[in-house]
Amino acid sequence: MRLDKLLSQSGERSRSEAAKLIRAGFVSVDGTAIASPAYKADPERNAVCFQGKRITDHPYQYMMLHKPAGVVTAARDNAAETVMRLVPNAMRARGVMPVGRLDKDTTGLLLFTNDGMLAHRLLSPKHHVWKEYRVTVDGMLTDADINAFAEGIALKDFTAKPAELSIVSADRAQSTAIVRLREGKYHQVKRMFGARDLQVTALHRQSFGPLRLDIPCGGIRILRQQEIDALYAAVQLDGERHDD
Repeated sequence: MRLDKLLSQSGERSRSEAAKLIRAGFVSVDGTAIASPAYKADPERNAVCFQGKRITDHPYQYMMLHKPAGVVTAARDNAAETVMRLVPNAMRARGVMPVGRLDKDTTGLLLFTNDGMLAHRLLSPKHHVWKEYRVTVDGMLTDADINAFAEGIALKDFTAKPAELSIVSADRAQSTAIVRLREGKYHQVKRMFGARDLQVTALHRQSFGPLRLDIPCGGIRILRQQEIDALYAAVQLDGERHDD
């Protein structure tokens, strides 16, 4: 990889700024100062240092966000705040984007990455992974609802695939449940309950494939390597990685 690209991919500086720093002698490779931005180096094999500190950053980034209510899952929106305002500037400069979406009033786990191959697989109908939601509805959930979800619910434009519904609590006024499903179409969970004459009043995604939400509302964190590997395994990429 070119040195200027390597130095700029953290999002802390532009590529032109990185080139100026390299020409000024701030970057070394295996202990030797390099003045050419076009010099090729492998950060996994070579000791690439900026001002004496080794650069080990990877071009592909993966993070989870605990999305709060009232925030739109979009890169930009003229009428509402978007999830991108919660992403650090350095990560936005890396081109990370949300994988899928959560409705404006839905909270919970939202994955971000600039790894297009993984994002595509995670959203592909062929590789859709399990997603788990905690749901609150007006009205009483019963075994009939559990059976309906398990059989697949017919909606106006498609039939939702079989899903798992577990009742946490139920009474005539309000019920709480856990829903696990592989799909993620527009308003799908709300529409499935609507087909059962139940209105969703709160929806929270607590897991996405192998990822489990473990940060406070509004929080964001970089994924651990074992979590990234688990995502790749979930979509049958078997540890494939990009060649830089």
